[in-house]
Amino acid sequence: MESGTSSPQPPQSDPLDVFPQKGLEPGDIAVLVLYFLFVLAVGLWSTVKTKRDTVKGYFLAGGDMVWWPVTTMPEYLRKRFGGIRIPIILAVLYLFIYIFTKISVDMYAGAIFIQQSLHLDLYLAIVGLLAITAVYTVAGGLAAVIYTDALQTLIMLIGALTLMGYSFAAVGGMEGLKEKYFLALASNRSENSSCGLPREDAFHIFRDPLTSDLPWPGVLFGMSIPSLWYWCTDQVIVQRTLAAKNLSHAKGGALMAAYLKVLPLFIMVFPGMVSRILFPDQVACADPEICQKICSNPSGCSDIAYPKLVLELLPTGLRGLMMAVMVAALMSSLTSIFNSASTIFTMDLWNHLRPQASEKELMIVGRVFVLLLVLVSILWIPVVQASQGGQLFIYIQSISSYLQPPVAVVFIMGCFWKRTNEKGAFWGLISGLLLGLVRLVLDFIYVQPRCDQPDERPVLVKSIHYLYFSMILSTVTLLTVSTVSWFTEPPSKEMVSHLTWFTRHDPVVQKEQVPPAAPLSHTFSQNGMPEASSSSSVQFEMVQENMSKTHSCDMTPKQSKVVKAILWLCGIQGKGKEELPARAEAVIVSLEENPLVKTLLDVNLIFCVSCAIFIWGYFA
Repeated sequence: MESGTSSPQPPQSDPLDVFPQKGLEPGDIAVLVLYFLFVLAVGLWSTVKTKRDTVKGYFLAGGDMVWWPVTTMPEYLRKRFGGIRIPIILAVLYLFIYIFTKISVDMYAGAIFIQQSLHLDLYLAIVGLLAITAVYTVAGGLAAVIYTDALQTLIMLIGALTLMGYSFAAVGGMEGLKEKYFLALASNRSENSSCGLPREDAFHIFRDPLTSDLPWPGVLFGMSIPSLWYWCTDQVIVQRTLAAKNLSHAKGGALMAAYLKVLPLFIMVFPGMVSRILFPDQVACADPEICQKICSNPSGCSDIAYPKLVLELLPTGLRGLMMAVMVAALMSSLTSIFNSASTIFTMDLWNHLRPQASEKELMIVGRVFVLLLVLVSILWIPVVQASQGGQLFIYIQSISSYLQPPVAVVFIMGCFWKRTNEKGAFWGLISGLLLGLVRLVLDFIYVQPRCDQPDERPVLVKSIHYLYFSMILSTVTLLTVSTVSWFTEPPSKEMVSHLTWFTRHDPVVQKEQVPPAAPLSHTFSQNGMPEASSSSSVQFEMVQENMSKTHSCDMTPKQSKVVKAILWLCGIQGKGKEELPARAEAVIVSLEENPLVKTLLDVNLIFCVSCAIFIWGYFA
């Protein structure tokens, strides 16, 4: 069953053999091994370079990558609204989203490439990768994550840009892609079926608002809300931003990420479309039985497009580099998720259950929780395999659309409307999450049928696109927050000062009548309650100063060398007191910027937004 479309690849012994038996060459394996050794060395180097024996050092890389007074999104909402119910709900929700969406996506994406290209057992490959990522995440904290991510970003860009060049060369550039894509049909598809046909709007971002897979109002408004959640409140992004040296560094990092986000269209989407042209019988298979034989997925095999391209198109050496790139993508995401989830669990849940926990205990709990995440990730792999159905992207986007809009709306209202109070935020969050969970459960019960099957789902599931539902959730949450907040008591001045956009430059008010030593312990014992002071009630700094002095020398004098080695690996050592910046000036200093740098950043922002608007307009 060979397609009429010519392919530059050598003939295969079996047209349904998606990943040919030509395994990795010795040169590919050498590149792979050198890459792993290099990444492990970078992680261990950052482990030795940074302070890992404090909460700040482990979770925020010591603030060297100024010290900000908030380290998690739930912690900000606790300071902004007071109470403990909103932070606890958000902490649990964030962990749920991390475990069942982000980690599952990484597991599935890595599994496809590793299992088929290396012909290894799926679980053996995943366990090995998780073990490597967990080692330098547990050992080095956020510093190891940031350093290894910086390295892996460079590797991924080089490999992906190289593959993009090979891909466009194989089809004759962008014009060749546009011409040949709509002719890329599997020879095994039925002539009387619409299954397997390329979408007529494949090169359009703005698609039909009623009949398309991604309606343009949903993309423009419904998808923007979950995106706002990710870029402004997701712990992976927040933690990196708060680890910056100052506000200018944080802005620069965000701008760099924005520039990089333009690239996936060219280095991922278009090469994936090229893969359909070169290998239509496999990537574009339309018969459920054949698809099941090709990729163990009766709904379609579009998920294999990118790894198929890597293994077939690239020469020896570069193939190994791209293998390293794919592994790097998996490890990069996992390291970020492990460290961020560990921060949320330790500082927002464990610290609430045990407010008098020593810093040593917090460090141990953070590391142990990473190991538990690894275990949960492995146990979740069979669920990912069973629920993929060729719709992993839809699965992730739908969960994002059902769970993230209420959080994003509450965050925006808390930042830009000083009248927003705890009751309004709580009931807005609850109403939005309950509606989202109902729709999420219905989506799991009534699964989207295959192309050749009738759609008998309820109207609520079939007719309301998940992006439109995201808009509905946002509206309901917004109305609830506004109404409840307006008809209940306004928040106190302490819950607004420095915590909204319009009050960020308020003068710092310090308590003058109490010495610093005694009240810290009292303040820390009421960790979950709102505090009257502003930046002097910072949770992390209280843990840092109060507990490090009391418990930094808890280690017994007689310890075996094995125990000492384990404690060193975890960064738990009874040495030295870390000198912190003045708490009163920390927030103010972090908001100051060099005028020249600020202007340069603003110009870059305008240019980046202009580029995004141009691309949207060109492909709209």
